[in-house]
Amino acid sequence: MAKVVVIGAGFAGHTAALYLGSRLGKKHEITVISNRDVFGYVPSWVWVGVGHMKPENTIFKLKPVYDKMNVKFVHAAAKEIHPDDGDQYVLGEEVGSSKEVRLDYDYLVIAPGPLLNFAGTPGLGPENGFTHSICSLPHAIKARDAYLALCDRMQKGEKVKIVIGTGHPGATCQGAAFEYIVNVHKDLVKKGLRDKADILWLSNEPAMGDFGVNGVQVKRNGHVMKSQEFLTSVFNDHGIRYQVQSGVTKIEEGKIHWQNYEGDEGTTDFDFSMLIPQFKGQPFKYIAKDGTDITSKLTNPAGFVLVDGKYGLPYPELAQTPEAWPARYQNPTYKNVFAAGIAFAPPGPISKPFTNKNNLLIAPAPPRTGMVSGVIGRVVALNIADLIEKGEMTHSEPMTEMVAACIASMGDSLWDGNAVTIVMQPVVPDRKKYPNEFGRDLFTSHLEMGVSGAWMKFMLHHTFIWKFKALPGWTIIPE
Repeated sequence: MAKVVVIGAGFAGHTAALYLGSRLGKKHEITVISNRDVFGYVPSWVWVGVGHMKPENTIFKLKPVYDKMNVKFVHAAAKEIHPDDGDQYVLGEEVGSSKEVRLDYDYLVIAPGPLLNFAGTPGLGPENGFTHSICSLPHAIKARDAYLALCDRMQKGEKVKIVIGTGHPGATCQGAAFEYIVNVHKDLVKKGLRDKADILWLSNEPAMGDFGVNGVQVKRNGHVMKSQEFLTSVFNDHGIRYQVQSGVTKIEEGKIHWQNYEGDEGTTDFDFSMLIPQFKGQPFKYIAKDGTDITSKLTNPAGFVLVDGKYGLPYPELAQTPEAWPARYQNPTYKNVFAAGIAFAPPGPISKPFTNKNNLLIAPAPPRTGMVSGVIGRVVALNIADLIEKGEMTHSEPMTEMVAACIASMGDSLWDGNAVTIVMQPVVPDRKKYPNEFGRDLFTSHLEMGVSGAWMKFMLHHTFIWKFKALPGWTIIPE
């Protein structure tokens, strides 16, 4: 009997666990270890953050789902990974006590989601800083409470300044910040308070609508439309100011410090700010059989797990080398260790990085959340099942082949709401397969805004929670 351990129960880890349980759970031992005992549907935390959805509607308990899928659940925080042959195990600490937990494994999936590196920017974050976040449910609730308190001030006639975007020169997840800013705008319009708020988009992107993926481009009627011009038009139409090519370096109460591409330093005042932090890998310790720390052997300096990619290529070469991107997410040293979702180390950025004259690198990291995480979780699970049952892997899906879709809502109303619908193929440009300027299939790629997107966003919330609960037909719902 093979033992498979999955660390983490977010999009990637939970998806992997469901597929592993479905295919192997009756014959082999599948175990999930997570410091959270609930699954959280992260995309809807945008609505929580403006008070449009109850927090409890975005989560459900994990154990009942795993029980029916023949998966064991351990509510504990993983601390150490011991990957050497003959004694391979994960060491953790049970949540709510100091009891040690040991899980032996034959195959390991590392998918714990990101470490939210608020400490990477002095003064950032809702706990020890001056800004808010929607990257966890507690943070989204805090953001909601602060935002609604700000609305109370506006209702009394006060004018305020709102800043939303990225809180670190290397942060990613611009899409979540974009969705939040347009939801704030829409909510203020409906409350009759929009004239009381100056709203600013502050981002490390090289251009508007870059999203850390070198932008989105579509071709219709012979014309190539770029996300830069599309989203610039959206912001102009809604009176949202914007500042890109800027890396936030420090935050004080009511004041954001930043540098831009030119190396200029500046400050921006705010009354309310939601800034996405830098994501890093979880700080697990990797320990050899002799007790030495071998973390640097398995991860890059940011803590992300090295997999079957080509690392160290300069950006101009990487941009022309689609095969540098991993396809099976398998560690090259320990072949039974896989990393899914944000946990795997990308070979480099997708968007062109920039270092200013002060030696500050301003470069959004590649996004590896949401649909991308789910797809990778499925690929990893099916390959592990292949190895156990057949002795060889048969699945692969590099981000240079992967299709990704994103729907960014503007309000949650099905009658006067809006949503921007984005489809990219592939996520990472492949300039060999698609020898155009952008390295993408411009016909398949899609970019539009309308009320139909609001309906789609509403349906996705319910459809994906159905899928993640492993209810009847869950496997036919794509990641």
